[in-house]
Amino acid sequence: MDTKPTVKTNMLLAVLIDGENVPDYCIREILDEVALYGTPTIKRIYCDMTSQYNQRWQKHLLENAIIPVQAFSYTTGKNSSDSALIIDAMDILYGGYIDGFVIVSSDSDFTRLSTRLRETGKLVLGIGERKTPEPFRVSCDKFIYIENIRQSSAPTRSSQLPADAKAPSPKDISKLILDSISSIADESGYAPLSALGNLLIKKKPDFDSRNYGYKKLAELLAAINDVELDYRKSADPKVNHIYVRVKQH
Repeated sequence: MDTKPTVKTNMLLAVLIDGENVPDYCIREILDEVALYGTPTIKRIYCDMTSQYNQRWQKHLLENAIIPVQAFSYTTGKNSSDSALIIDAMDILYGGYIDGFVIVSSDSDFTRLSTRLRETGKLVLGIGERKTPEPFRVSCDKFIYIENIRQSSAPTRSSQLPADAKAPSPKDISKLILDSISSIADESGYAPLSALGNLLIKKKPDFDSRNYGYKKLAELLAAINDVELDYRKSADPKVNHIYVRVKQH
């Protein structure tokens, strides 16, 4: 995917999973997505493993080298797994050897944690379902929807868009894209595709070309009438540099 934030090579990432608020059936696909951004050095899941509902996670732990952190539900209505995840995140932060965090949750309770981690200069990726509240989504450097990374073979769940729901179209995002191109364009009106992708994520952390039915950002831009793409050759004949500009009418 060509819309990920610019990160240094081989970033060491701590993947912290809220087992109470994410589906278990696509954890492998989630970890594959994380691998696009760095190496998941720490992988932990937080939930009450004594709960019959959360026993669904047990089969995934050994397969994906995820360490379970037991969080008993001491009081009805209170989620102790959130507190355990937050405490661990701060301990890892001050350990000083992790470059970024991946918080896998659809819960807005981690909004302040995400903000605090970013204040220290750490990269924060959020991964959750479309139902995730906006405050948590925008608190991350980038937020990725589970629905976008789920394999087509995954079972149908209630978290999917209803059959009669209207999927977003390129027109819904065209103004943001056109304004962003204009902001970073050179004198000829062109802007590098990679720079545009980074700017879009900064403006809208949950931006993802897959939200609009396109695997790549270039494919999404090609579907917008007011955008022009220019493929330029590089020193490597197998690689083209892509530039974009607002069409001149």
